[in-house]
Amino acid sequence: MIASFYGIIVSGILILNISLAIALIFLERRDASATWAWILVLFFIPILGFGIYLLFGRKLRKKTLFRWEGKNKIGIDKLIEFQMEAIEDDSFDFRLDDAMHYKELIVMHLHNNQAVLTQDNKVEIFIDGREKFDALLHDIEHAKDHIHIQYYIFRLDSLGQQIYQALLAKAKQGVKVRILYDDTGSRSLRKKHFKELIALGGRVEAFFPSIFPLINPRMNYRNHRKIVVIDGRIGYIGGFNVGDEYLGLKKKFGYWRDTHLRIEGSSVHPLQTRFILDWNQASAEHDIEYSDIFFPAIPMKGSVGLQIVSSGPDSEWEQIKNGYLKLIMMAKKYIYIQSPYFIPDASFMDTLRIACLSGIDVRIMIPNKPDHIFVYWATYSYVGDLIRAGAKVYIYQNGFLHTKMIVIDDEASTVGTANIDVRSFKLNFEINAFIYDRETSHQLAELFEEDMKLSTEMTMEIYESRSRIIKFKESLARLISPIL
Repeated sequence: MIASFYGIIVSGILILNISLAIALIFLERRDASATWAWILVLFFIPILGFGIYLLFGRKLRKKTLFRWEGKNKIGIDKLIEFQMEAIEDDSFDFRLDDAMHYKELIVMHLHNNQAVLTQDNKVEIFIDGREKFDALLHDIEHAKDHIHIQYYIFRLDSLGQQIYQALLAKAKQGVKVRILYDDTGSRSLRKKHFKELIALGGRVEAFFPSIFPLINPRMNYRNHRKIVVIDGRIGYIGGFNVGDEYLGLKKKFGYWRDTHLRIEGSSVHPLQTRFILDWNQASAEHDIEYSDIFFPAIPMKGSVGLQIVSSGPDSEWEQIKNGYLKLIMMAKKYIYIQSPYFIPDASFMDTLRIACLSGIDVRIMIPNKPDHIFVYWATYSYVGDLIRAGAKVYIYQNGFLHTKMIVIDDEASTVGTANIDVRSFKLNFEINAFIYDRETSHQLAELFEEDMKLSTEMTMEIYESRSRIIKFKESLARLISPIL
């Protein structure tokens, strides 16, 4: 009787796994590598694998995820149409050759991502957490109308409390404060932790909040963006989250090496638009309506060309990944890449191999300290393949490298939140600044070269001498890398 009962359970699990595998193959139309990875999970971990799939494997419904009627009022569609037509008939006013040289990349972002090109920006680069947050606190202190803050991770530790107290002070002065955090990234955070700010009129929202504690069917789709907009005139974008580890205060990671941009100029408006779209998706009661105060006239601050590009599981195309690939394909001399996670798909690997085999100086920098162990070993597997093709790979030794940056030829670059992995390409909501400016790109390249002095080069000899245990870890991690 008992044996028969267990036989029914086993048969039921087998039928369930087969049914789900059929759905994966024929109904969801996933990438082949991801499909095989999920099938392996389902059949090697029959019961637990099904639960993992429910939490991490289900596709996101894209319909009407982000809506905001105010986009029409700031004239995005008309501006894009004007820029496209002007570029096509060669009448567009490229103020610098740096932007004109990357016309194809600019058009791709314009046409597929509504990423308007602005050429009047001033950009300040931060690579140290303390310097970045000191600048942010200074800008918060001088805010006059509104402060919009969005982070993947927001911890109320010593740094988080410092920022929170600064926001409370501004709220008491009548400044409108809005905080948006990702529920999965900030899993210990709750709205109740901001009750004093809310009592002062501030607003706090969680992106894709959990339905039940520790159970979130949308937890695989994380809002990884880091955006701050102050008074519609100052914007921040990059890799730093809010937490003591980003100041290098956690022994596990040591010094935290990241890259963040402070922007003044017309590109603050696209950052503001992205924040509002994300906020209105998360907010059930406090949608932001269009107001001129969010999009003030901005006097010319500089001459840096910028496009703010977003991507996510709601996008028709993997826009940031496509931007990365187009940038790499346009390189003539060198390609510098920094990423904490390097798990590229086949198209990315092929593009880099072709660049290496074409004689272009390809250099990739990854961290020595892992924060996700499977991702770490998968990263080693992929960089090993590129070393064979002629790339130079550097292991950063001065703490944890978290920056997401690509620079080519001292001419163009990109900094933002998207890592070189399938999660950033397909699953996370990401945002990057694509920069068309020699001075800024040269400065980023010099920072890369300074980091090389704090790194060790992984040669083919060193890579081939790794132990059998490491080789096994790499093989296992690479096998499931499409779903990491």
